[in-house]
Amino acid sequence: MVRMKTKTQKKTLWSLPTAHRGLHGASAPENSLPAFEAAIEKGYAIETDVHFTKDKQLVLFHDDGLFRMTKDKRRLSECTLGELSSLRLGGTDEKIPLLEELLRLDGGRTPILLEIKNEPEADAGEFLGAIAQAFSNYKGAYAVQSFQPMYVKRYKKLCPNIPCGLLTHSDPNPKIFFPPFAGIKRHIVAKMSLNFLVKPDFLSFEFHSPTKKARTFKGTKFCWTVRSKEDETRARKVADNIIFENYLP
Repeated sequence: MVRMKTKTQKKTLWSLPTAHRGLHGASAPENSLPAFEAAIEKGYAIETDVHFTKDKQLVLFHDDGLFRMTKDKRRLSECTLGELSSLRLGGTDEKIPLLEELLRLDGGRTPILLEIKNEPEADAGEFLGAIAQAFSNYKGAYAVQSFQPMYVKRYKKLCPNIPCGLLTHSDPNPKIFFPPFAGIKRHIVAKMSLNFLVKPDFLSFEFHSPTKKARTFKGTKFCWTVRSKEDETRARKVADNIIFENYLP
């Protein structure tokens, strides 16, 4: 893999509107294989989220808890892949997919923007190493991002040719990090206080409330989550690209 430097590669990776959790809808729930296929067919890049299961498998799911999408009351990290395989997404027949299933489905047809979810109970080196290994034979373009600054820093060291970005917003959700020191960590995320250490290749932030540091960031900038043409017009005034859902750019 090489970092996306040329004009053609940069346009492919950074200029395609990016479908938030795939191009999801009533029959294709978020972070499902049909949602990913729909994004590919429409010519969009894919944004998705990766978690580590109890038995150290990489699955694509947004929330820490399973209830919103599956009605199961457990946290995802408490479950093995076998336990997760019995659950269904959003009242459909779709299962929680593995990262490797997305990579096989995509096959390099469209870029992937992978959010590395915070996994405080997992060994960070093992978690990030598993992600890097999953992509080791993947021929397409991808980038990773995270609200966890040290994940970004460590992945840059692990895979120096892969773009690594920092997720931030102006009023960080306390659920992003687990205690202790949750307030301090929220402040670090909002103020991008560790940028000088992390040196992210790109930044992802909420389009409606970019901080001064976000607006003046020198690298590539993504805005999330854009949900209308009006939102898109606003977002493109402050960012290079958008992460969208519930409409077509």
